Amino acid sequence: MPRARKTSPNILHVMFDQMAALSLPCYGHPLVKAPNLRALAESGAVFEQAYCNAPLCSPSRHAMMTGQLASRIGVYDNAAELPSTIPTFAHYLRLAGYRTCLSGKMDFSGADQLHGYEERLTTDLSPSDFGWTPDWDQPAKRHDWFHSLQNVVEAGPCDHSLTMAYDEEATYQATRWLYDAAGKDPGKPFLLTVSYMHPHDPYLGPRKFWDAYAPSEIDLPEVPAIPPSRRTPAERRLYELYDRGEYRIRESDLRAARRAYYAMIDYADDQLGQLLETLRRTGAAEDTVVVVTSDHGDMLGERGLWYKMTFFERAMRVPLLLHAPGRLKPRRIGEPVSLVDLLPTLMDIAGEAASFEPAQPLDGRSLLPAATGRGKPDGVVHAEFMAEGTSQPMFMIRRGPFKYVGSPGDPPMLFDLSKDPHELHNLAGSAPVGAIEARFAEELAGKWDIEAIRRRILDSQRGRRLVHEALMTGLVAPWDFQPRTDASKAYYRNYGHPDFERALRIPAAAAPPRRRN
Repeated sequence: MPRARKTSPNILHVMFDQMAALSLPCYGHPLVKAPNLRALAESGAVFEQAYCNAPLCSPSRHAMMTGQLASRIGVYDNAAELPSTIPTFAHYLRLAGYRTCLSGKMDFSGADQLHGYEERLTTDLSPSDFGWTPDWDQPAKRHDWFHSLQNVVEAGPCDHSLTMAYDEEATYQATRWLYDAAGKDPGKPFLLTVSYMHPHDPYLGPRKFWDAYAPSEIDLPEVPAIPPSRRTPAERRLYELYDRGEYRIRESDLRAARRAYYAMIDYADDQLGQLLETLRRTGAAEDTVVVVTSDHGDMLGERGLWYKMTFFERAMRVPLLLHAPGRLKPRRIGEPVSLVDLLPTLMDIAGEAASFEPAQPLDGRSLLPAATGRGKPDGVVHAEFMAEGTSQPMFMIRRGPFKYVGSPGDPPMLFDLSKDPHELHNLAGSAPVGAIEARFAEELAGKWDIEAIRRRILDSQRGRRLVHEALMTGLVAPWDFQPRTDASKAYYRNYGHPDFERALRIPAAAAPPRRRN
């Protein structure tokens, strides 16, 4: 069985939720501050065109963790269960001798709430049951858990919220764990994932960071709301999903929501800063690779759209930063990459200890050669959407400057992002790109068996809805993770090593000079 050598570095994997790359200073945003992300980007590797593989939380996260597209692992939506038989990067690094730990959210549904992590420090923020299962048998049905535009019209400053409490707990538990790891087992490499809810809506800007922005400086969407007659079928379905006529979005609402979102990014950045400071204090910073990303972005009012669940750039582009003192030099990589590349990248970072073959074929490739300047990514991204807001699976291919989107019943879309970064001109059906469009259509048909995937989705939805109804009847036994603590091993006790407290001090306690007789 493989074991890590001392040359394997620690890995701190920091995950944000709904953080759009295009809202960050290291990706060109002129207003947002995010000083810790900015500093990591200036001294690390920045993947300028990193994409999620599904513009929805659970499918994106689980594709990232397994290195496989969501349709292959059956994680179609936010209530789909990741099978315990599918290895994640936590399994692989654990086999390579890493101590693996999760603090914060990962949106696991079902009874397995670890998926390879040895330790989990917090419960999840989202429910672990099947209650959020979409219903493609009734595509017009409205569920009470669907988004609405209430989150937009209520945007504003906030002194305390549920998500602030959650993220601060994730930071506290993670920093305490880092101190503990430094004192108890400093010779063993660790993988610590810290996963936050911010800057996911509702758009409630923590006041300290909200006050740092003047209302007048907040930018409006570059692409205003698209008139109904010009919306694509997918856009119309999203409008119908969360714009139910209850609210009218005014310019003041747009500015408030975007101001709150920027404040939430700065708040999330501050949480990251606390983790980085803990690495410095424990002496682990020089031997820790920091990986920062997000599960998807946020449309933030562009085209009149909000949240995610679309293949437009603001929802699909995510930050992806690698920072490793002494291992990586500042570098910006322009080729498209995606989150399924993270698993092979982490195995590559672990080095010889993780050089064994993956148990299942992967959809991603290691990004370490690109981060070190020894190679280039192949520049191809595949993505899927199979949840609410549609009743057919939807697919995206990004190759070179082009993005192609196809779904049964919808006209295809083809954009040349080098000339049309706001995706306003659908080239599909035009003669000059006919051969390019034909190749994309052929690639899509060859990669995905669309009808078989739709059958599996419907079978999964029907089964999960029945199981959820049954499990909510009678005695309920929740799957939600219960963090375990053992008070008998905390603080001062009259058993165990009498001097354990000294080992946990940062800096290390010096032995006092002994008095000689």
